[in-house]
Amino acid sequence: MKRIASTYAVSATAIAVAVAAPFCMPINIATEILIYGIFALATYLLVSVAGLYSFGQAAFFGVGGYVAGYVFINTDLPLLAGIVLAAAGSAAVALVVGMMSIKRTGIYFMMLTFAFNQMIYYLAYSWHSVTGGEDGMGGIRRPDLGIPGIGTLDLSDHRNFYIFAAVLFIAVFAALYQLMHSPLGLVLNAARQNPRRTASLGYSVYRAQLLAFIAAGAASGVAGALFAMLYRIMPIDAISWTNSGTAVFMVIIGGMSSIFGPIIGAALFIWLQGFFSLIWARWPLLFGAFIILVVLFLKGGAIELFERMRGLLTRRRQGSAP
Repeated sequence: MKRIASTYAVSATAIAVAVAAPFCMPINIATEILIYGIFALATYLLVSVAGLYSFGQAAFFGVGGYVAGYVFINTDLPLLAGIVLAAAGSAAVALVVGMMSIKRTGIYFMMLTFAFNQMIYYLAYSWHSVTGGEDGMGGIRRPDLGIPGIGTLDLSDHRNFYIFAAVLFIAVFAALYQLMHSPLGLVLNAARQNPRRTASLGYSVYRAQLLAFIAAGAASGVAGALFAMLYRIMPIDAISWTNSGTAVFMVIIGGMSSIFGPIIGAALFIWLQGFFSLIWARWPLLFGAFIILVVLFLKGGAIELFERMRGLLTRRRQGSAP
């Protein structure tokens, strides 16, 4: 019962965030935050829960975007079918990459995921007839969403598309939260701390990590599909290793001690990008300095900062109490 109550509380918080976001910022920025929130959550599953520091998540993000883009440009398949195909395509690629990468650990795993990311990037770059090459895949349409008993939702309207993205964000959030707190999540946590002891208890660490890798790939594919639909183009940069680094930075900025960390990190990352770009043309230098300060002085990210502030307020209340 306690776990069910906790699940409802966490899901209610995610819903509240999704509802409040468009009232605090432009609708397109709020939509992009939700999309990158899904991408960061997938990376969080690997980095914080499974202990797999992947620098290849942009490959699955890009595959999802290209699959969805191709489907919506060249076929009349319904919207949800395109999203499912994007997730399935990314999951299939994650299966192949994971089967060869997870057998290695530490820096070797990181370099393998990075290498596969670059291979898929150059495949997309050179396959101009399908992906558009360096120009990207343009002209991606947003099919209408038919809702039984209600009617058709026109996703060309930014508000309607935000609602659709918010529903997918909450669904992915709930699914990943359940996975992290399932027996599989417990095995992943145990393997992250001591893989040999976990294996000695009879659990297949390789199989558990591979399942997590596939789930993260599928979630990244959903994010990529939404990104392609948001801007109606899938740029080649979205599949670059730098986008993989972006997801890792979001997790670090937000904090790895809570599932809300990557969502906060995604919001901060996107907002700070816009803010720093207004201050200085060479804004990446400012952003790099910010990342360095977070790593040096706030290892727990924004979550740690909130906890420190809460502890300070608690101590002040206790000190002022008679």
